Amino acid sequence: MATKPPKADPVQDAPQVAEPKHAAAGIPAVGHSLRMAQQQMGVRRTALTLLRVNQKDGFDCPGCAWPEPEHRHAAEFCENGAKAVAEEATLRRVTPEFFAAHSVADLATRSGYWLGQQGRLTHPVYLPEGGTHYEPVTWERAFDIVAEEITALASPDEALFYTSGRTSNEAAFLYQLFARELGTNNLPDCSNMCHESSGSALSETIGIGKGSVLLEDLHKADLIIVAGQNPGTNHPRMLSALEKAKENGARIISVNPLPEAGLERFKNPQTPKGLTAGAALTDLFLQIRIGGDQALFRLLNKLILDSEGAVDEEFVREHTHGYEEFAATARAADWDETLTATGLSQSEIEEALRMVLASERTIVCWAMGLTQHKHSVPTIREVVNFLLLRGNIGRPGAGVCPVRGHSNVQGDRTMGIFERPAPAFLDALEKEFGFAPPREHGYDVVRAIRALRDGEAKVFFAMGGNFVSASPDTDVTEAAMRRARLTVHVSTKLNRSHAVTGARALILPTLGRTERDLQVDPNGKSTAQFVTVEDSMGMVHASRGRLDPASTHLLSEPAIVCRLARRVLGENSKVPWEEFEKDYATIRDRIARVIPGFEDFNARVAHPGGFALPHAPRDERRFPTATGKANFTAAPVEYPKLPKGRLLLQTLRSHDQYNTTIYGLDDRYRGIKNGRRVVLVNPDDAQLLGVTDGAYVDLVSEWRDGVERRAPGFRVVHYPTARGCAAAYYPETNVLVPLDATADTSNTPASKSVVVRLEQSATD
Repeated sequence: MATKPPKADPVQDAPQVAEPKHAAAGIPAVGHSLRMAQQQMGVRRTALTLLRVNQKDGFDCPGCAWPEPEHRHAAEFCENGAKAVAEEATLRRVTPEFFAAHSVADLATRSGYWLGQQGRLTHPVYLPEGGTHYEPVTWERAFDIVAEEITALASPDEALFYTSGRTSNEAAFLYQLFARELGTNNLPDCSNMCHESSGSALSETIGIGKGSVLLEDLHKADLIIVAGQNPGTNHPRMLSALEKAKENGARIISVNPLPEAGLERFKNPQTPKGLTAGAALTDLFLQIRIGGDQALFRLLNKLILDSEGAVDEEFVREHTHGYEEFAATARAADWDETLTATGLSQSEIEEALRMVLASERTIVCWAMGLTQHKHSVPTIREVVNFLLLRGNIGRPGAGVCPVRGHSNVQGDRTMGIFERPAPAFLDALEKEFGFAPPREHGYDVVRAIRALRDGEAKVFFAMGGNFVSASPDTDVTEAAMRRARLTVHVSTKLNRSHAVTGARALILPTLGRTERDLQVDPNGKSTAQFVTVEDSMGMVHASRGRLDPASTHLLSEPAIVCRLARRVLGENSKVPWEEFEKDYATIRDRIARVIPGFEDFNARVAHPGGFALPHAPRDERRFPTATGKANFTAAPVEYPKLPKGRLLLQTLRSHDQYNTTIYGLDDRYRGIKNGRRVVLVNPDDAQLLGVTDGAYVDLVSEWRDGVERRAPGFRVVHYPTARGCAAAYYPETNVLVPLDATADTSNTPASKSVVVRLEQSATD
């Protein structure tokens, strides 16, 4: 049997610190995975469930979006995937009795870790206006409450419909369809907070806001640059692909402010070598200062231009636009400025250049270390410039590889979860369903928070996720949420957002990926349904849960949307919601007629492993941009300037964490145990600032609005970070990120470059 959840919230104010590790995975990862899984699921359920993860006839891991290989291991999951599955398939339950025993005020005092450990939600619950406790409510009454508040709005644009990356393609398509038939494009999603900068830059430069490589391209590459990314914790199965690339002769450059164990050495637990020595992955580690990536790629581009025969002149001539302006800007790159911006040495950059020039097939992978800065979009444009110069887009073994974090976050965007939809997509919806979708752009995450804060939005509906903990400027976000008339969360488990409510609040429990989805027709016949997801490389495949649902009171996400739409829109709706709820194949038929690339959807997804969506730059070297070619771009070099006595802070995950879900209180690879309120500081910087290892400080962020934002009680850990840089875990440090500190163009919160000062803590 699974263990019971903790009754008390663990004390986290005295973390233990050891030396960081220099290798990832191996036997410790196996043991840790099984231990956590058995604590949540028990021995038998652990074995039955984990063997179905990421299998062609199984369910898609609810964790990251890394793709599966064609030939799969029996244990096709990583440590963090096992944790994610265990948290969803847990035997622990949150019943109405739990809510009777814990007021909302009590829940608000609990840590995210404690809330998540309580287990699966079993019943829909409602917090009435003026109430202190959530109380059980029927599904019918829950939908009535939502309808009451939505129909009372002065405009549909006073409602916000947020989406998490775990939502299936079918649910996402229905969700955006409901919002648009209602009359709004207010569809903020988790992409707004992570890879929006990637989409903005790639759409402009290559014509499609997705990566251009498939998994097999990594295996064929000569050179892989991993920038602003920690695969060992955030996408552990990527390490297997890097290992295979190394076996095939690839070299790897890691560009990161922190050394990361997974990129140093990978101990693949599925091979004899991996269980012993493992494989060294990184050939060159460039320990860059936070935010210096644009300057690095700009100088590399100058050096490529200056190297005889290095530019693929035929590709540039036939397939690109804007080369001359770009080249003039790149040639002006300055060595001294670059060394200041990056913190690197000239010899390190020259060694990187030698590796670049020796490669015929180069891939650049990146994640939030590149996307969450003010200058993120020009940084990613510069990465594209770097690849275009040598013809490394549309060539096997080469291309752009933004690594998405959540399992279907890319699929949600493909399905139309976007506040700024393309006119062609809206035209297709109108043709298919016979109503006129709104054309005015809606709110993204940052604008949605402002709208709630300013009273311009009154209903907040979240399809999954933990919006409060995922968003920046925690105090501002929480105050904004509390101004809403109604907050609704479709969830599998408790999280902080359930304790930060509007005047009225609902928690609607839903099926997880691991669970069977049986839809019953009016004659009582039940039919097993499946859903689909799109991975980080544009592969679409089916996901079929096998476990009995955690409660008989759960509804699937598609069923929740369909019933909500029928209740809110009524008989005037032009969409066959009842038909969609009964048979998800009918949803896929409509997707096939609306979204290019999904033609004959039901037949193609029946193929084991699914199918690849078309990608014109990759498949045809065709670039659907405004110019009809891949666009070189030119922009001034930007990087954060650091005042004296300050540090540049990046927020990051621990190894016992997935996004805002906290699985445990350790960060094994970084040597942190039993606590999360730590700040990693270079020993030389700490000495200059007069803070000793083990001291407790408050982190105080400084920004141009003059507002002081404080995160108290962080233990200083002397750590080999880049000079001038510091790191600490989110969501604890989201309070330091100003709502208006965002990336140009994409409006993504600039969570990776926060200027902070350290003040002695009252707890020291």
